[in-house]
Amino acid sequence: MLLLGGRSEIGLAVLRRLVAGGARTVVLAALRSETLDEQERSLRAEGATTVHRVEFDADDLAAQRAVLDKVIGLVGALDVVVVAFGVLGDQARAERDVGHALAVVHTDYTAHVGVLTELANLLRAQGRGTIVVFSSVAGVRVRRANYVYGSAKAGLDGFASGLADALAGSGVRLLLVRPGFVVGRMTQGMSPAPFSSTPDQVATATVRALRSGRGEVWVPSVLRPVFAVMRLLPRAIWRRMPR
Repeated sequence: MLLLGGRSEIGLAVLRRLVAGGARTVVLAALRSETLDEQERSLRAEGATTVHRVEFDADDLAAQRAVLDKVIGLVGALDVVVVAFGVLGDQARAERDVGHALAVVHTDYTAHVGVLTELANLLRAQGRGTIVVFSSVAGVRVRRANYVYGSAKAGLDGFASGLADALAGSGVRLLLVRPGFVVGRMTQGMSPAPFSSTPDQVATATVRALRSGRGEVWVPSVLRPVFAVMRLLPRAIWRRMPR
């Protein structure tokens, strides 16, 4: 198993569940990979016998393939790849600072397009494997309160949905996860939105969907009908919706 975004609370929670279910070899990919001691300990505590660390800067598009090739050199074929890197950004700053807005979109969309395309090609070549991608309900209908982040997630959601269709019949599967507000490190200090969840709840739903062979999952599941209605709200009402 490979986790792109080795410090992700949700990604690590997914891996811990998969390790507890029998997986034994894990690769953690992140910046400053030498500092992932706590993350490695948590996986070994669940039963992982081999934990590799590789240096990974998601924003360095030119280096993405080299990182993936290094991982394959370490462990051989990949069974599950969890793509869980990303930034929330500062909406108020992004409205003033073009560079910050572009940085959020680069990490949350462009970098994902790059690494997902590389992964799809590698897994097609090996004839099997599963990719887990974390979108967000923030991208289902973009809100004024976080439209920079939301627009990047909207792009990622569309790209991942199309990629899942392109992979059909190849032996490679893509699971698209759409969480609502997640109460965790990234959202620390923010007031939770309705239908919030925790990293552990998202991970539980993700692993359940993996094992059942589903192609997408909303967390919590009530968000799917809620957003079916939200899409119909008049724009004058929608633009006043909070984060």
